[in-house]
Amino acid sequence: MATKKELSNFLEGVERRAFKHAVYMVRNEESALDIVQDSMIKLSEKYGDKPADELPLLFQRILQNTILDFFRREKVRNNWVSLFSNITPSNQEDDNFDLLESYAPEEGSEAAESTENKLEREQVLNIIDEEIKKLPTRQREAFLMRYWEDMDVAETALAMGCSEGSVKTHCSRATHALAAALKALGVHL
Repeated sequence: MATKKELSNFLEGVERRAFKHAVYMVRNEESALDIVQDSMIKLSEKYGDKPADELPLLFQRILQNTILDFFRREKVRNNWVSLFSNITPSNQEDDNFDLLESYAPEEGSEAAESTENKLEREQVLNIIDEEIKKLPTRQREAFLMRYWEDMDVAETALAMGCSEGSVKTHCSRATHALAAALKALGVHL
């Protein structure tokens, strides 16, 4: 059974990686923070009495399910908005009233971002995703573990079954290959 201290240490250690993962998946920092917090609460409430060595896999499963739940809710919400976007309130005299036009998104939120910026950001993320997929397997693994999962060199070496020097070499080669590919495609980060 995990002690409160072990559970607390685990959650503290996984928080940044989980947040980065959620941001990458949902592309919204506020939603990602909510997802991570909900996942941590679920782990604590439902599985806090499990052995400490089971917590990482349980948390990953909870995090993935919480992200899927987010997308399900978004899909339903978007369906309702599109279904009722042309409904005029009974007290509205203007035949051209559109609920979506009267909605003012919160400044700084994703909804307030211009369509051009959203499209550009989405295109850059897609290009990066595609370029990461083109990396050799070992470079991709090392790159994702180090910079995506925020693992240190020793953890990455242990997970990959290689030396720390090999991890550094794979990461360096991956970073240079990505930079060159993005530069060739005209992407400047």
